[in-house]
Amino acid sequence: MNTKVTAARLARDARDFLAFKRALGIGYVRAEFVLNAFVRYVSDRYGDCAAPLDRVVAEWAARIDGRKAVTLGNEFGVVRQLCLYRRRSDPRSFVPDHALAPVKESLFVPYILSREDILTLLNAATRHEGRNMWGAMLRALILVLYCTGMRLGEVARLRMADVDLRRAILTEQRSKGRSRILAIRDDLVDELQQYIRRRETVLSASGADDPLTLFIRRDGSALTSRAASDAIRSLLRGFGLKPPRGRSGARPYEFRHAFAVHRLTAWAVEGVDVHAKLPLLSAYLGHQNVLGTEVYLKATPQLLQLASQRFEQRARGKRRLP
Repeated sequence: MNTKVTAARLARDARDFLAFKRALGIGYVRAEFVLNAFVRYVSDRYGDCAAPLDRVVAEWAARIDGRKAVTLGNEFGVVRQLCLYRRRSDPRSFVPDHALAPVKESLFVPYILSREDILTLLNAATRHEGRNMWGAMLRALILVLYCTGMRLGEVARLRMADVDLRRAILTEQRSKGRSRILAIRDDLVDELQQYIRRRETVLSASGADDPLTLFIRRDGSALTSRAASDAIRSLLRGFGLKPPRGRSGARPYEFRHAFAVHRLTAWAVEGVDVHAKLPLLSAYLGHQNVLGTEVYLKATPQLLQLASQRFEQRARGKRRLP
């Protein structure tokens, strides 16, 4: 199909496409950034001239050498969705084939914090006293991250109304397009009760209005995801889990990875069918499907060794059958 487009036409189509998605309740924030970059590329390369859409998409996908396949795949998916949207009004409009960017899952293997790492970071957080970061808050933050596997942004956004310690549940409101209710253990309930009492004291001393978020800074303002991330990165660097500079090494997200891997490992040690449990863990983590959870099965040598031992035991049992 020899579909020709201009940058101006693509810009209009992108605006309509975003409006359509958001009318469905999908934020599409990252997608808007990708689409704007795509339109700028077409404008810079072709100006006001019309160009074949198939060539435009292929050139755009190949514009940077050495890009990670998962990054290319994610961006390509957004542009392909735009092309599919254009086909709603023009059945002959070009839609690129998936083969142009076939990799759909990340090959990234996370850094898995050990239980000793968790305890070390937890103790350091408890002792921390900064200008706006205070120990009891950082301790509670890390405990919620590790004990629930929630994303850092989800935890930072928790409101007091989302915390029901009587029923031992946290409600995560509409992350990744959905909400979920998380049951928590009694020991985390006890920790949060202690933190909330301290929170009331800090809020009273600050004289600030209650922001109604669970986690607050010393001045009574709501804790932001950026401030939480910076504080945790500082702790990671302090114990050599992350270099003094750069993006390599452990990240705040690793508490989520640790939760998942430690839970899977515990199930494997107990002799539970891990694959049967994956959908439960996937739902608790808020993954859109179980494929996002399977990556944790290969995250640690210990988990792989347990799986290998379990397979060997089953194989031996079958060989002994008459």
